[in-house]
Amino acid sequence: MTTSQATAQRPSPANAAPAPAGTGAVAQGDQHLWRWISFTPALAMMLALSVLPIVNLVITSFQDISWADGQATRSFAGLAHYKALFSDNLFAAGLRNTVIFALAAVAGQMVLAFAMALMVSRIVRGRVLYRAIFILPLLIPGIVIGAIWKLMLNFDFGLVNKLLGLFGFMPHDWLGSPETALFSVIVVDIWHWTPFCFLLFLAGLESLPQDVFEASKMDGASAWQELVHITLPLMVPTIIVTFAFRLIVAFKVFDEVYLLTGGGPGTSTEVLSFTLYQRFFTEDKAGYGSAMSVAIIFIVSILLVIAISARRGAGRQS
Repeated sequence: MTTSQATAQRPSPANAAPAPAGTGAVAQGDQHLWRWISFTPALAMMLALSVLPIVNLVITSFQDISWADGQATRSFAGLAHYKALFSDNLFAAGLRNTVIFALAAVAGQMVLAFAMALMVSRIVRGRVLYRAIFILPLLIPGIVIGAIWKLMLNFDFGLVNKLLGLFGFMPHDWLGSPETALFSVIVVDIWHWTPFCFLLFLAGLESLPQDVFEASKMDGASAWQELVHITLPLMVPTIIVTFAFRLIVAFKVFDEVYLLTGGGPGTSTEVLSFTLYQRFFTEDKAGYGSAMSVAIIFIVSILLVIAISARRGAGRQS
């Protein structure tokens, strides 16, 4: 028997016996069930660590809590805590300062980080060294950053006033003056978090398609035209994600304010997180502090929704 005759006698796939009806559906159902079984522990942990505490926080925000003989006494307060937020001067000052702080600090970080990332992306030799130097502030613990800048901004022997004295300027109480206290905290936050934005921008620049830049150079585009018409449009998704993440984190600033100014002088550096700390832990107003926490979560959630919408809009345009 020849090879062609043997091949002809082999059953073709079309003549093969069909699979039992419903076998594929059963296998797909088993996979679906197994996925849910595998996902259940993670879902239960997420509910236990995030959803349940938030639910408890919301419930507590409608209650007054007092302590007697080590026991908590709860009484229903209704919307009284939420109404009190509108007449709380510290909350209003904290919200105003937080918005100013977040917008100013994040804007400064974005501009500096993008310039640094653009510079490093065009360096051929020594890129790793520059990257290591630029991310150093991000590796320093917050308590150390507070100590460093409190010494640098000290009125009597601070390095900043010493440098200003070399140019004939009088020393200034940077952290003790209401006019410059918030500005000083913003500068510290820019110094601290610019490396984070730098890393994200550098990763985004290095992932851009190089054929577009090569085509622009062949067309005679200048460096400025390349930046405005190619680099920035391609970097819009990365810029939006970085801005949104940093804005949300900036709204939760606490350690820098606590270490540098303690919310003072007056209410010049009062921020939402520090106001919440005072109400919840110092004044022991658990119900009112819970209501303030819910309000802060609501504000941050709005920012998150806006960021996601902007990111999707940029993705559709690109």
